[in-house]
Amino acid sequence: MFRYKINPLKPLLAELDAWRDKLDYRGPLPRTWAGRLRRDLEAESVAASTSMEGVPVTVDEVRRILAGDRPSQVSAEDADLVDGYREAMGIVLRRADDPGFQWNRELLVALHDRVLGSSYAMGAGRLRTTPAWVVDRDSGLEIFEPPAGERVPSLVDEMCATLQQGLEHPGVEAAWAHVSAAAIHPFRDGNGRSARVLASLAMYRGGFKLPEFTSLEEWWGRHLDDYYRAFACLGRAFDEGTDVTPFLVAHLEAQLHQVRALDLRGRTQRRVWEAIERIVEDAGLKSRTANAVWDAFFGRLVTSRYYRPLADVSVPTAANDLGGCVAASLLSPVGQGRSRAYVHGSRLFPLLGEVLGVEVPEDDADAARARIITELTQMVIKDGEVVS
Repeated sequence: MFRYKINPLKPLLAELDAWRDKLDYRGPLPRTWAGRLRRDLEAESVAASTSMEGVPVTVDEVRRILAGDRPSQVSAEDADLVDGYREAMGIVLRRADDPGFQWNRELLVALHDRVLGSSYAMGAGRLRTTPAWVVDRDSGLEIFEPPAGERVPSLVDEMCATLQQGLEHPGVEAAWAHVSAAAIHPFRDGNGRSARVLASLAMYRGGFKLPEFTSLEEWWGRHLDDYYRAFACLGRAFDEGTDVTPFLVAHLEAQLHQVRALDLRGRTQRRVWEAIERIVEDAGLKSRTANAVWDAFFGRLVTSRYYRPLADVSVPTAANDLGGCVAASLLSPVGQGRSRAYVHGSRLFPLLGEVLGVEVPEDDADAARARIITELTQMVIKDGEVVS
């Protein structure tokens, strides 16, 4: 099923291997920063992949949903889809290292069940038996005809058998699994999300376990036209003899773009995180309050319900923590009662500017944030911290 040429992929695979070696050589990240980075990338990946399929949620809404603080404007059904996608990725992390792991139909069905939040009405965890068409998101025209429903079980088995046998490289397996699952279109709904989960699983199983390698959804979400164009090699109707080399090239190029961008961003934002930890410590606050101050730095609303699971604290302790941040002018309250939330305080950006050595504009949080990120990025590049 689905042939490809390996030679055009070799330079991309070599660069991907070089990135893995260099990032692994970097060594383990500080635990608090690694946890914060993981949570942020998880929210962005989940938001991108679900939004690509028409679930109307923003990154900030997803971040709150994953923390158990569903915004009132997000329906329970959409929140279930967000939680379901996160749970599917959790299966990836739990199953990938299982010595008895096998690519098989039941694995794909289980992942799909979680992707759709176990919604029976949406066909969660059940292969489709009816015809399907892929429709252009802009024009509404049918652009691809997947195989007939009766062929789906055998094609899924064939795809899994190929993956179980193994391909030349995890990057090839990830891209091939992605395009194969998307083309077979084995489900009534949730095919794109399921295909992207399979790609992450292939990368993780192949030893590319850092979040830089398993959060490709966020890149695709910001480059939707490139994403959909990559499937053009499939033609107008399913043909298992199709050469999918163009998709594999596009997938690997996107993977490399993402890892470069995330490496630079991670090294830059780590400096902000460490500065926030220092400011919190200097203010005599618990180190865990850095989580609330971090979100406020990025202009996100912080609620007690959102903060509690991040810091793993009780309601009274959360109130004390957030109150301490307000007293130190690192946070500022907005609203009253149960609707109370917190934003950046008057001292946050001036203090960050002092610690980081960046002159920030007064009374303009957006400009101050942009100045800090821009100048830190330039410092990271100048200091030679970026892996190239």
